[in-house]
Amino acid sequence: MYRVLVADSMSEEGLLPFKDNPSIELVQKKVSEVESSLSNFDALLVRSATTVNEDLLVKMPNLKIIARAGVGVDNIDVDAATKYGVIVINAPDGNTISTAEHTFAMMASLVRHIPQANISVKSREWSRTSFVGMELAGKHLGIIGFGRIGSEIAKRARAFEMKIHVFDPFLTKARAEKLGVDLCTLDEVLAIADIITVHTPLTKETKGLLGNENLAKTKKGVYLINCARGGIIDESAVIEYLENGHIAGMALDVFEVEPPINNRLLEFDQVITTPHLGASTREAQLNVANQVAREVTEFFQGKPVTSAINMPALSKDIYDKIQPFYDLSKKMGILLSQCMNEPIQEISITYAGSVTDLETSFISKGLLAGFLKARIDTTVNEVNAAMVSKSLGITFGDKISSNNYGYSNSISVIAFGENKSFEIRGTYVPNYGGRIVNLDGFNIDFIPEGNLLYILHRDRPGVIGRVGKILGDNEINIATMQVGRREIGGEAIMMLSFDKPLKKEVVETLLHVPDIVTIRKIEI
Repeated sequence: MYRVLVADSMSEEGLLPFKDNPSIELVQKKVSEVESSLSNFDALLVRSATTVNEDLLVKMPNLKIIARAGVGVDNIDVDAATKYGVIVINAPDGNTISTAEHTFAMMASLVRHIPQANISVKSREWSRTSFVGMELAGKHLGIIGFGRIGSEIAKRARAFEMKIHVFDPFLTKARAEKLGVDLCTLDEVLAIADIITVHTPLTKETKGLLGNENLAKTKKGVYLINCARGGIIDESAVIEYLENGHIAGMALDVFEVEPPINNRLLEFDQVITTPHLGASTREAQLNVANQVAREVTEFFQGKPVTSAINMPALSKDIYDKIQPFYDLSKKMGILLSQCMNEPIQEISITYAGSVTDLETSFISKGLLAGFLKARIDTTVNEVNAAMVSKSLGITFGDKISSNNYGYSNSISVIAFGENKSFEIRGTYVPNYGGRIVNLDGFNIDFIPEGNLLYILHRDRPGVIGRVGKILGDNEINIATMQVGRREIGGEAIMMLSFDKPLKKEVVETLLHVPDIVTIRKIEI
């Protein structure tokens, strides 16, 4: 008999796989109501109301699996669950259609002024000329972020005879052609789109993506839609554009702060809003509950789970041995993604030395998860990383080599793009931690963490000095600095670390230094 605790409210119909199984005892109560018997549960099902942290995991020593009936797992400490050998699963596809449909409903409502017209009629008015709208047919739709939801919106837009332009820095030309969309740069989408809808994850790179600088590049009369994550559109920046009529209207299902009680955007008639309803359909709520209930039931039957977002259960002893290499590999993946900030077709990992005695497949998936994290709009982790990469058209593989480059252990990864490749090699040194020892053919030695600046330049006298002077003039302290070169007078690199992120203006100033070829801000 397995005991399952459903700690948050869920669709009763969705939970039928549990109720129909005689080997499962289902308890539908809050965690606080079963405090004395927490140690007896094998599975825990939650939505967003229950926080699953290490303290709760300690109280549930028999827990084998945690299921989030939804996509986001912000309320679950996945690292702690991994540490205790507990699998975490979610329902990644459960609300894709509901969110895509809600976005399209918001789009149609926005351009036809339906909410405003509804209020007018219910106020006993009949002012048809006040609500002249715009047809969707023939209009240019800009989709920023082309994951599951973005691609579903494109399908619907084609049915409305819209012209679809997509910006996704990680979408390959081949996949864009297959999906029948026009792959563009961000500036191209901003310039041509009549309507722009955002569907990216909220990261440091996408926060405020539609801010003053990019809003100025949009068409006068543009419509903006955000049913993804609050903060992708800079809410303070759009005020001026709404006031002067540059933005014709906005549709928002999400906000930077929810509920948006004191948000000035609520004062504008041309802004329509909903209270985070993207996943709020009966079908979506049924789907997510049913999906995790079936997954947990199959897990109890010894079948593999398909929606796990952390590793398969490992003993604490094995986990402790793998962890330093796993931490290094994940940071290498994050570093590689930022150094190779373009569409990728293949990722290849090579292991050598003592690390080959461990479960390298899990380490590889950690690297892949780190690489993909900022590139997709859904949760990615060790178990689903390979599946996600396949859906993006990225070939992935790993192998063992006898060449350890003089280190006791070595992890090398190379990413192949449409026009170039990039390679990183790292090693783990006991008592010193993980280090990067080669960056795209340059021998170097630095710790992959914090706020970094990667500079590719020509090996000329004075370049390093000019960089140091600009940073000094801006009162920026360099925490560490490592340099490397292949040959005298050829290309060379600098990797600098700082206590806080560099401002954009400082990076732009550095780009004007003679002999500097490329600069990349990196945050790990």
